[in-house]
Amino acid sequence: MYIPQAFEITDKKKILACVKANPFGQLVSTVEGRLFSTHLPFIVEKDSQSIICHIAKSNPQWHEIENQEVLVTFQGAHGYISPTWYESPGVPTWNYQAVHIYGQARLIREKEELKNIIEDTTKRFESVLEQPWQPEYKQPLLDLIVGMEISISELQCKFKLSQNRSENDQINVIKALQQNGDKSLSFAMKKEL
Repeated sequence: MYIPQAFEITDKKKILACVKANPFGQLVSTVEGRLFSTHLPFIVEKDSQSIICHIAKSNPQWHEIENQEVLVTFQGAHGYISPTWYESPGVPTWNYQAVHIYGQARLIREKEELKNIIEDTTKRFESVLEQPWQPEYKQPLLDLIVGMEISISELQCKFKLSQNRSENDQINVIKALQQNGDKSLSFAMKKEL
């Protein structure tokens, strides 16, 4: 990913916090010599050295992925920025948060590990619900998925949030975003100001 210095984020905790807040990513690998992408939720492992997910066995992406270097991309807050929001001259642009994780894929077929992946995923996303679903692990259901662990070899992170503009321009953009109802992008920009 092209990352100008003004927008580069190198703090691993901050990068993984963005992934945790925006866990729906794109797994990119090659299938039969072509790029292939699957959109999946990912969980950051407790040691912060890998991410996990599960994929349907009917999806061809898992067939060749073992030990392949893969790319997983995540997108945080994003939105259009009008030059009318600046005090100084500017052009239309798009502000956004993006994380790229490179790593090696390891398939998980062992039933107990698969069960753990489903439990971790369920806890992560059901915990905010008033009546969380309690998973039942019937063997036929586990037979329909393959787990995957991607060991993190490289993190790339870009928060393009008007850091190359004056403080007044940044404040004006935040105000305009709030007025237009874009709370997530305005909040992300406030954190970086």
